[in-house]
Amino acid sequence: MRSSISQLFSAATDHDAGGRNAHQLQAAGTGTPTQCTNGYAGHSGSIKDVSKTDWNSRIGDGTAQLNGTLGRGTSETAETDSSGTGGMRDALEGPGSAQNDAIHLKRRVGLFSGVALIVGTMIGSGIFVSPSGLLVRTGSIGVSFIIWMACGLLSLLGALAYAELGTMNTSSGAEWAYFMDAFGAWPAFLFSWVSTLVLKPSQMAIICLSFAQYAVEAFVSECDPPLSVVKMVAILAIVSILFVNCYSVNLGMAVQNVFTSAKLIAVLIVICGGAYKLCQGNTQHLQNAFSGTTPSLGAIATAFYTGLWAYDGWNNLNYVTEEIQNPSKNLPRSIIIGIPLVTLCYALINVSYLAAMSPTEMIESEAVAVTFGNRILGVMAWLMPLSVTISTFGSANGTLFAAGRLCFAASREGHLLDILSYVHVRRLTPAPGLIFHSLIAGAMVLYGTIDSLIDFFSFTAWIFYGGAMVALIVMRYTKPNYPRPYKVPLIIPILVMVISGYLVAAPIIEKPQIEYLYAVLFILAGLIFYVPFVHYGYHPKFMDNVTLFFQMLFEVVPTTSMAMFD
Repeated sequence: MRSSISQLFSAATDHDAGGRNAHQLQAAGTGTPTQCTNGYAGHSGSIKDVSKTDWNSRIGDGTAQLNGTLGRGTSETAETDSSGTGGMRDALEGPGSAQNDAIHLKRRVGLFSGVALIVGTMIGSGIFVSPSGLLVRTGSIGVSFIIWMACGLLSLLGALAYAELGTMNTSSGAEWAYFMDAFGAWPAFLFSWVSTLVLKPSQMAIICLSFAQYAVEAFVSECDPPLSVVKMVAILAIVSILFVNCYSVNLGMAVQNVFTSAKLIAVLIVICGGAYKLCQGNTQHLQNAFSGTTPSLGAIATAFYTGLWAYDGWNNLNYVTEEIQNPSKNLPRSIIIGIPLVTLCYALINVSYLAAMSPTEMIESEAVAVTFGNRILGVMAWLMPLSVTISTFGSANGTLFAAGRLCFAASREGHLLDILSYVHVRRLTPAPGLIFHSLIAGAMVLYGTIDSLIDFFSFTAWIFYGGAMVALIVMRYTKPNYPRPYKVPLIIPILVMVISGYLVAAPIIEKPQIEYLYAVLFILAGLIFYVPFVHYGYHPKFMDNVTLFFQMLFEVVPTTSMAMFD
């Protein structure tokens, strides 16, 4: 841009009584900007009027969108170059907005990238670490294997229900958007409150800590790696992933595609190694699979937590529906391809582990995949730590890619800080939301541990997953005429809702812990902020200057601003 960012944001920000912001984007050299509004996203902006265009006829009451911009109920259109030539924009960085172009997220996620986002996010560190934890909680190989398969089936059923929700409402934000449609503002706010501050950052912190653990262990042979070094490497991973996703959506998806392909090759190595051992007759550990202790109902629920952590990420594609090409087809297709593929990989990997080591050895091993590599690969054993680091890095990249879109969607409706709904003027990435999530994840890396974060994440996440099933069932009756390009049998969300209720209640009944009460209280504490700042629309005056400062710092604008950049 030839004009400076200070000229671009020369006017101070103003907010209305409802807590939705009115942004004045005025280029230098004009005295009276023209006002334009967009009712969907809750923003209004003033821009330099040089073309005498009738803005009201262009954007009306917020239902009309430009160049394929998606609001609720908008049609799916191909993204074209803003120059109007009709060519697809393929560059990593967009050339900037053309005159009168709306700033919005672009549709750059195709079917392959959608499958890569699901598979790449789901296959992280869980399958390389969780088998031992699941064996401890179940007490037998057979029960643990059943739970592995049940977790995959539950993830698939939940994702199919999400496919209906995602094709009904193609706004980004997943559960937040569905709660808004089904229940209204305050349940959606509570979800965005918990997810933004805890769930998504903790998920990324766990993955990056696992990445750092395996990466550092490759250079330490005789002792455990220093915790401070592990955390420094985890922070470095967060910063690297943040840079990739802030630079370009295309680059972020390219990284995701490459790392997903690499981790599938690593999975194939494990499966082939296990098949080799089975062909040699090493089947003794697979016999008498159900001998051992019988787990209680509470122990089964906590075992599901361990297994479902390895499958988590099955709903991440719903967070980026505004960026999926033809979401009514590609969203369910990506789910139907991706989740069964992950389930098959997990089943074969578990069999491969048991072909190379006993259940006791799996339980005693802190890194099952590394032990497996030492048994099978010989001098090539270094491939397994490398495979885990590749897998976890790709999973963390997909997690941040999705998490930034939740911030973007919720803040666009006034549920979070306004700045979190802004996108970069040239790169068209939700940079403030990505940075915000990364800062919280970094703090969790510095002060948290993997085990404590997993328990809190699983318990809280399944409260909202169950809530999404309730939302689908409710909207079958309250919004029967909504377009549903994909419609799931009603028994599926009912079944997932019942199972999620069991997963939440069983650990509390079996072994009550104060941490579960803290989790519930934290969720309800969101109402303290919802009532004054969202419901009554109170807006502190100093936030105007804060928003303007970060706009200038990050070069970002609201997605509904009709801005001009030369």
